[in-house]
Amino acid sequence: MLTIPGAATRFCDGVSRRNFLRIGALGLGGAGLGQLLQAEAQAGIRKSHKAVINIFLPGGPPHQDMFDLKLDAPREIRGVMEPIATNVPGIQICELLPRTARLMDKLVLIRSLVGAVDDHNAFQCQTGRLARNQPPGGWPSLGSVLAKLQGPVNRAVPPFVGMAPKMGEMRWADAGKPGFLGIPYAPFKPDGAGMDDMVLNGITMDRLSDRRALRDNFDKFRHAVDNSGLMEGVDAFNQQAIDMLTSSRVLDALDIEKEDPKIRARYGQGDPKNRDDGGPKLMEHMLVARRLVEAGARCVTLAFSRWDHHGRIFDALRQDMPMLDQGFSSLIQDLHERGLDKDVSVVLWGEFGRTPTINKNAGRDHWPRVACAVLAGGGMKTGQVIGSTDRLGGEPADRPVHFGEVFATLYHNVGLVANQVTLPDLSGRPQYLVDGWEPLKEVI
Repeated sequence: MLTIPGAATRFCDGVSRRNFLRIGALGLGGAGLGQLLQAEAQAGIRKSHKAVINIFLPGGPPHQDMFDLKLDAPREIRGVMEPIATNVPGIQICELLPRTARLMDKLVLIRSLVGAVDDHNAFQCQTGRLARNQPPGGWPSLGSVLAKLQGPVNRAVPPFVGMAPKMGEMRWADAGKPGFLGIPYAPFKPDGAGMDDMVLNGITMDRLSDRRALRDNFDKFRHAVDNSGLMEGVDAFNQQAIDMLTSSRVLDALDIEKEDPKIRARYGQGDPKNRDDGGPKLMEHMLVARRLVEAGARCVTLAFSRWDHHGRIFDALRQDMPMLDQGFSSLIQDLHERGLDKDVSVVLWGEFGRTPTINKNAGRDHWPRVACAVLAGGGMKTGQVIGSTDRLGGEPADRPVHFGEVFATLYHNVGLVANQVTLPDLSGRPQYLVDGWEPLKEVI
């Protein structure tokens, strides 16, 4: 039995499929992966390979303790973190992010991100939209849109890969949903348990060929009795499905043991344990993300640690920020060294910010009125800060940046005009990729 992980779902027959597609004795027919590949082919394939890496910080990272320190604010707002200079004059960030500071010329800081709601959910960071008032079928994530409109770069590599690990709060582990685009455009999820399912266990290529020959005999009969023309082209899609399932391209990308040891050491070793309801700290996922886009993925999503610190926030940040600093800075450096910085866009953010005032438990609470984000790559104009907050870090002071503007920018970077391209929802109504928002003029 060959299994390959994919999106978990419950089908109309009531049977729950656990993150994988199976190939058994007759499982190479026209359904399943063949249908997925057919849908991708109908969407068309671009020859260029632009990509997006979306790094989600679950729980709401504290903007005023990371990228927007308020030295002139009272102590109960300012906190205990000290700023350090970056390699761009006039831009300072937290002392716990020294590696990132040395790469500031390759980054764009957004200090005035607005449009969030007080809801622990990755949805807005995956779609650019609010979870309420969705169209029939729901809003699709950016990765699903790219899979639909641009298709696979390489038939052996899914265009959309979700690396978010399991967490106590599963809304934080949302790798992105396909919405009204449907299951064929859901993220491919190569979780740890699924790694062993991506090889031909006990099935030789000769045996696989025998099974294909048997299937072909059945298909000849089906072709003979089919007058609708629906069977035409099925064999081509089955061949593509076999190419994906028997190729080592994805497995190789996921295997960081094949990476240069010096590069692996640069990213560091993370902590695989879940903390409370949050996720593990896996800098290795940032390395895997780079390997996946190199292999042909168009969008890779991942989630790093847990940032919902209502108490003892500074103790938690002293543990998490150095690890984030190491993994994130290594990814940015890696992309530049490999010449991928013009084609691969990176975004780092959470679902909202945190309160200006430190609470009685030495923590910060939810604050959707303003947050921060970091952009990199994609051929953008970097080495700058967009927007600012007031003296207390509680409100945008100038140039508010909406989630939709960031998504319009990411779509622009991969060659899509977000407020012109439409996709039909389940009612047939055309929906823009982003409603009304333009790309950030400061970076394009």
